[in-house]
Amino acid sequence: MSTPATPLPIRFWTLGWSSLVRDWRAGELRLLVLAVTLAVAALTAVGFFADRLQNGLSRDARALIGGDVVLSSDNAPSPGFKEKAGELGLQTVQTLGFPTMGRAPDEQGGSARLVALKAVGQGYPLRGEVRVSRSPDAVDEPTSEIPAPGTAWVDAALLVQLNLQMGQPLLLGDASFTIARVIVIEPDRGAGFMSFAPRVMINDADLAATGLVQPASRLNYRLAVAGADAPVAEFARWAEAEVNKPGVRGIRMESLEGGRPEMQQTLERAEKFLNLVALLAALLCAVAVAIAARGFAQRHLDDCAMLRVLGLSQGTMARAYTLEFALVGLGASTVGVAVGYAVHHVFVVLLAGLVEASLPAPSIAPVVLGLGMGLTLMMAFGLPPVLQLAQVPPLRVIRRDVGQLKPATLGVLGLGIAGFAALLLAASRDLLLGAIAVGGFAAAVLLFAAVSYLAVRLLRASVNEATAPRALVMATRQLSARPAYAVVQISALSVGLLALVLLVLLRTDLIASWRNATPPDAPNRFVINVQPEQGDAFQQTLRDAGVERYDWYPMIRGRLITINGKPVRPENFTDDRSQRLVEREFNLSNTATLPPHNPVVQGRWTDNEADALSVESGLAEQLGLKLGDRLGFNIAGQVTEGRITSLREVDWGSMRVNFFVIFPQTVVPDVPVSYISAFKAPEGNPQFDNTLVRDYPNITNVDMSQTIAQVQRVLGQVISAIEFLFAFTLAAGLVVLLSAITATRGEREREFAILRAVGASSALLRQVQRIELLGVGLLAGFLASVVAVVVGWALARYAFEFAWTASPLVPVAGSLTGAVLALMAGWWGLRSVLRTPVVETLRKATV
Repeated sequence: MSTPATPLPIRFWTLGWSSLVRDWRAGELRLLVLAVTLAVAALTAVGFFADRLQNGLSRDARALIGGDVVLSSDNAPSPGFKEKAGELGLQTVQTLGFPTMGRAPDEQGGSARLVALKAVGQGYPLRGEVRVSRSPDAVDEPTSEIPAPGTAWVDAALLVQLNLQMGQPLLLGDASFTIARVIVIEPDRGAGFMSFAPRVMINDADLAATGLVQPASRLNYRLAVAGADAPVAEFARWAEAEVNKPGVRGIRMESLEGGRPEMQQTLERAEKFLNLVALLAALLCAVAVAIAARGFAQRHLDDCAMLRVLGLSQGTMARAYTLEFALVGLGASTVGVAVGYAVHHVFVVLLAGLVEASLPAPSIAPVVLGLGMGLTLMMAFGLPPVLQLAQVPPLRVIRRDVGQLKPATLGVLGLGIAGFAALLLAASRDLLLGAIAVGGFAAAVLLFAAVSYLAVRLLRASVNEATAPRALVMATRQLSARPAYAVVQISALSVGLLALVLLVLLRTDLIASWRNATPPDAPNRFVINVQPEQGDAFQQTLRDAGVERYDWYPMIRGRLITINGKPVRPENFTDDRSQRLVEREFNLSNTATLPPHNPVVQGRWTDNEADALSVESGLAEQLGLKLGDRLGFNIAGQVTEGRITSLREVDWGSMRVNFFVIFPQTVVPDVPVSYISAFKAPEGNPQFDNTLVRDYPNITNVDMSQTIAQVQRVLGQVISAIEFLFAFTLAAGLVVLLSAITATRGEREREFAILRAVGASSALLRQVQRIELLGVGLLAGFLASVVAVVVGWALARYAFEFAWTASPLVPVAGSLTGAVLALMAGWWGLRSVLRTPVVETLRKATV
């Protein structure tokens, strides 16, 4: 009668630590560590940058808007707002800003440029500080003063543009101002890349002398309020109630997010793409961890069987491997956090200038997220197959056909996937983006598994072993002999290729959509306020200067006041953008001919149709408008109505003249109009702008050349940051490819050794290997490309909001790419399979 083996007197932490050291030295853990480090580094790099950016914006929000609460309006705000603030003991400062033309005296060349004029009063700014210098080259310093009467403070760029020096006069309307200071920092200006026109700041006592404030002027009054938190909160509640009263129009509460959404628009889109890249890197690394862990467990089956023979308990073994993987996960996560912290500084450098405020130190949140993500990867995807080692029967020592690894239980796998998905959604900072990415990949994995299983079955049935080439027959037998491995291999390759194809397509289209905003032939001049009696002469002036292609449209200022006869109020809408749209005046137009760059997407455009309106499709969607609705506009005190007969698609980034609403008529009777023109200024004529402004002194000529250049610089920064992080996901994809290809390395070695022992040549086996990898790569590439087009369309439409233009050749290119990558990864990962001596491999394969 046999006696039970005496348990080994070894503690699990001793075994776990010694196993960790042994496996690390043997290189068993390198792929796991690499995958976890890449995932954590990608997520924390974006996390650190986003955390610092948001903390910086939150910290400086009051300075960036110039007060604790700011009321912005098209007309001077009611005195009641100042009176209420005074009752609560709060400070107030009112500023007035609008675009106008600044000119140099004729003796200084007479150049003219569009400027952003701001008139300020004593006490400005309430929050933040203005920094000025006495010359463009001088050191800047903070100041509590405002421009003295008769003087102006200007951006340094304006001095260059108008060829002026400090102390020389600057002409604004009917007044002349002495340039006294250079503005270096203006706290409430907004994002540096949105305020393109150079700033000119004057004392509000000088505003009347300029004669620039007219009834039709486009003015922006800003009443800033500041003080203690409690009375500020009370004032904010009272002011919000006043703003939302029926009949109150054109005034709004301004905040960093609501009042100045353009401050974050470009950064938000860039951050979304960076988050998507990081999410895909984590998803890919999860696949790599699962495959690498399964290979790790497969290689340790025999060792664990021997430990069981020696009396090691299952509990000790399970706790030892849990400790080992926990330590590996913690170590790899720590390295990943350190790499992510270093990488995020590259983002800060690449995106420097998009936010003028200095960024504060990051919080602990990205560190916690990174460590949690790394440990979750190891515990959810790495540990389940390894824990099966504790259940290896001692009988495997003499019978290696028993104790094989089994698929993880649905409970363990489901719990791990749920935790991982929750962390990914939290890391995405955008529920829709995270849901599309995570949900799309989850559905894709199921689809890949089902299709690959059917493909293996179909392949075995379709290959005629009697007539097919010998290498093809052998490759088919290998795939069909282990369908589970084939499904895992094809699915893993498909997931890796899906991420790569998706990122390439999105990156290409996203960058193209940004760059197409400023095409080479885009207009760089916008002229507004051309009066009807000047129209013919102005157009002749353009033609005489060599400008043959230009936009020319009437422009009508009107406010939307009714929809289907019902009054329009901001409180009728829940989202901030809709409220701002109905509060503002629209630029309307009329033309009997449909603008060629405005295709109709719904309804029908009929030339000179009476009582008709054509509405931009985005505005219709935002305000819930549809064909047949009647809109009423207040145009210079007169109500003009029309019925929506068509919806147009407008590309607002086209640098062309566009309008929300167009009357499809040659003339709209009894409404005041001016004209707007857009064109590319003739090259080689530096005096063109000066001559135009001198001949037509009432116009506003907007030179967009520097604006376009600045936009291109900003987009170049964003694109550089995106492409930098793109390298992480490429690395993660290659890790998945390598791990997927090498997942069956042990089985291939034994099979090829047996085939070589019975006479198969190395050349034949190389053909078999290439055919198998080629087939797997072609199928994986095709599946990945098809799914990438679908997921990419959803992300482009709902998360990034740009047009999706995937080519029908994407599946073909994806299939070929998959085949090439599979062959390359297969050669790298399996290059030693055919070099292993037959005797050595057969000895390992002995049953």
